[in-house]
Parts: sequence; structure tokens; C-alpha cells
Amino acid sequence: MIRRRRAGEAGELGGADESGATGEAGAAGENAASDAPRSEFDELVAAEASAPAEVAPTEPVDPAVQGWRRVLRGNRVLWVLAAVAIASLVAGVGLSFLIVSPGQAAADASAPDAGPITVPVELRSLSNDVTIRGDAAFADSVEVKLETGDLGGPAVVTGRVPEVGATLGPAAVALEVTGRPVIVLPGELPGYRTLRAGLSGPDVTQLKQALRAVGIDPGDVGSDSFDSATAAGVAALYEKVGYPLPEAPEGTADTVRSAREAVNGAEESVASAERALAAAGSGPSSVERVQLDNAVRAAERALAAAKAEGDPVAIGDAEDALKLARVERDAGLAPKDASAERAALDSARSQLDDAYELLEEAETGTLAFLPVSEVLYLQDLPRRVDEVMVERGTIVQSAAMLVSGATLAINASAAESDAKLLKAGDVATLAMPDGSELGAAITSVEPRKAEGGEAAESGPRYDVVLAPVKPTDAQVEALRGQNVRVKISIGATEGDVLAVPLAALTAGPGGESRVEVQDGDETRLVEVETGLAAEGFVEITGEIAEGDLVVVGR
Repeated sequence: MIRRRRAGEAGELGGADESGATGEAGAAGENAASDAPRSEFDELVAAEASAPAEVAPTEPVDPAVQGWRRVLRGNRVLWVLAAVAIASLVAGVGLSFLIVSPGQAAADASAPDAGPITVPVELRSLSNDVTIRGDAAFADSVEVKLETGDLGGPAVVTGRVPEVGATLGPAAVALEVTGRPVIVLPGELPGYRTLRAGLSGPDVTQLKQALRAVGIDPGDVGSDSFDSATAAGVAALYEKVGYPLPEAPEGTADTVRSAREAVNGAEESVASAERALAAAGSGPSSVERVQLDNAVRAAERALAAAKAEGDPVAIGDAEDALKLARVERDAGLAPKDASAERAALDSARSQLDDAYELLEEAETGTLAFLPVSEVLYLQDLPRRVDEVMVERGTIVQSAAMLVSGATLAINASAAESDAKLLKAGDVATLAMPDGSELGAAITSVEPRKAEGGEAAESGPRYDVVLAPVKPTDAQVEALRGQNVRVKISIGATEGDVLAVPLAALTAGPGGESRVEVQDGDETRLVEVETGLAAEGFVEITGEIAEGDLVVVGR
């Protein structure tokens, strides 16, 4: 028992010389030693037996001192970091008295000596540009609606349907409805009726002008009547688009056949009346003439014989017979009254004229005509298909497609001062969305109509329309709907020229232009000729060279 206690005291003495952590480790070791195997305990007892019997008493340690030792020994890293932070703080405070900020240095600096402000003469190209912005878009979109009232049934799309992006030009087929084409023609007036022979009006005039525009002869364009020449033009139009003519209305052939039979009958009646009139107006035949003459001569002979006999009664009868023979001869040789035959002929001819008119009307129905459901008038052709609302097999009920102008345009706006420098045909450059550039040309510069006091607030504005020059399909799609920067060059030098800032120019007593050139500590005035002014610089020529210093201020 005594030996075990001494071993414990020896452990405590060892712990007094080490840190608090070491003491805790010793205590943990003591607990572990008590649980160690018996052989280790025997070795410890043997060691104590070989040690001196008495141990010098240890000097007692102050608990406060022992606590600080533990703090210092257990937190060395924290103390090192704290020392470094304090040293950095002291160094920063010291350097703040030695370093001066640029602002303070500028404030403490003294003003430079007064003198001319000079810039060198540059060799550069100058370009005077007008820069505006514009919206890239096709012409205003138009909904395509078809007039299908004359079809007599549902307007089923049975054939070709254009793809988005397709172009519709003059005499193109926009759709195929119930097996028939819808032909695109240039025009402003929408179709509202089927055009056929005998009709007249502004829609007929528009049709003739459209046929002429696609290279087909429609007859007299100045006439607003649909005649046989117009019908021939319509037939040529269907041949051009590759479709047969529209079928005539049912019963047209029977009507034509009946009209032709009526004409034949009327012609026979006229011929008969003409023969009757001719017969009535020809007088007696030669036989009748001889017979009448013979009757007169026989009566004369009978009278002569009676007078030779001297019989008064026979003489009287012979004179009466002669008088009658002469009257009959005069009546037979006199012209006959043909008024009845002539009236019959006039009536027959009138009936023939009526028959001809009926036949013409019937045959008109067989001439080529243009159904209102087979034509589509559009302005500003060609047009681009932006959207298709129908497909094959569906019924056209409202709008069939959405079309816009096929040519992309840049619609920009410019102030009056800039617009006066621009004109149609001027070359421009478009900034593409990908950073590249594309050429363009101005197509029109027109004053904008002010709305709601716009001109009073911002001054007059001008609409500037430009057309890209030979854009690719990819460039067209990239530009569509974009707001782009437009740079229009209104003047440029031919290559590099000598140029100085505008501030370097002064006017001499005679109005000549001159610059002040610095030559060492002195300056001299040099007369120059000015050219294009742009970008704050002006082109000059004279006894001056690139790099010479010119005065722009003091």
C-alpha cells in the first residue's frame, strides 16, 4: 500500500513540472496503469525498490503562476498572430506619414508656367458621316383573305401550300382550293365579283392592267369593258399558270344550241320574204305580156270585121271587147303593190337580229372568264410569306396566310439638319448584330408628317428608307426585326491628308485661314488652304508638315 502511494506521488511531482495538459495526460496514464496487466505493476514496484528511500521535498509552486504558464504554453499560435497584427498596425501608421496621395500631390503642386497649348499636325483620313438608327423590316404585313362565296361548297385546300419564306410574284399561284388555283396579280382593288364578257367597271380595268403587267395582251386597256380580247387574255393567263379554264355554268351548251337553231329559222324566214318581194316587184312574165298583147289585137280584128258587116250591134260589142282588152293589158303591164311583201321581209329580218343577239349572249357564256375565288390582288409585288394559317385538307374560313414585302428595308429617322445632307442613292453602312458591316443605299428621304405637336417639341423629322445591297439569306434573317446603326458618308478625303483640330485655325485680316506654328520658343503664322472638316479636324495644305506643333490655346 505504501509503495503504490509513492508511485502516485511521484506521478504528481512529475505533473507539477509539466503543463496542464501533461498533468491531465499523467492522470489518464494513472488510470490506465491501474488497469494494466499485473506484470507492468510488478516492474513498477521493482523500480521503486531500487530508488533511494528518501526524496528531497519539492518547493511549492504558486497556482497563479502555474495557470499563466499553461496559457502561454497552450496558445503560442494565437500569441504569434496577435504580435504580427500589432506590428502591421504600427507599420501602417508610420507609412501614412510618409506616402502622399495623387490628389494631395496635385493640390500641393505649384501651377505650371503659362504658355501655348500645342498639338502636332496629323496625317489621317477624314470622313464626314451622318449616323442614325433604323428598324429593319419588310413591308407592312397583309392578311390574305380569299373570296369563296361563288364556290357553292366548302373551300377545301387541295393542293399547293406555300412555305414560310416563299415569294409570291405576279402570276404566281398562292394556293390551290378545290382543285383550282388562286392566282396572284398586281392590284389594289380587291376582287368582289366574277369577271366575264359583257361586264364593265374599274375591276375590269384593273384586270386588264394586271394582264398587261404579266406580259399578256388584254386588248384595249383604256376600255373598262370585258370583251373577247379580254377573255383571250384570261385564257392565256390560265395557260401561263398551267391550269385549265374554269368550266362554263351548267346548261350553257344547250342554250347555245337553241340560239343557233333560232338563228337558222330566222334566216330561212328572211330568205322566203325576200323571194316574195322579188316576185312581187318583177312584173308580168314575157308570156303574160304576149297574151295581153294578143288579146288586144284580137279585139281590134273583131271590131274591124263588125264594121265591115255594118251591123251596129256587132260593132258596139267589138268596141267594148277592145276597150276591155286594152285595160287588162295596161293593168297587167303596170308595177304591182309589194308593200305587204316588203313588210313581211322587214319582220323576218328583225327576228333574225334578235336571234343573233341571243346567240351572242349564249356564246359569251362559253368565253373564258375569271372567277372571283381564283384571283388574289396584292400591291407591291413580290411579297414574302410570313405565316401560313391553312394546310392541305383544311377549309379556308378566314385569313389563309400573312404576307409582307419581299424586300427588306431599313426605316430610319433623321433630324432636318442631317436630312438636308442626304439624298436618294447615297451609300451607307449597316452595323450587323454580329459586329460585321453590310452596304446599303438610300431609297427615299421624305419629310415626316408631324403628329400631336411632335415637330414643335423636337423639330422637323425626316423618314429615311434604305435598302441593303445584295444581302445573303442569313443576313436578311439576322437583320429582320433589329434596330441597327446606320452610317452614311456624305464626304471623305481620298486617303490620308494633313489635318489639325478646328481650334488651331484662325482668320487673317483678309479672311484667309492660318495656323500658328511653334518653332522653338517662338511661334509663326502660316497661311493654309482648308478642305474637308470632319470629326473635329480640318484638312489643310500649305507650308506645313506632319508633326509640326500648332497652337490650339493658351
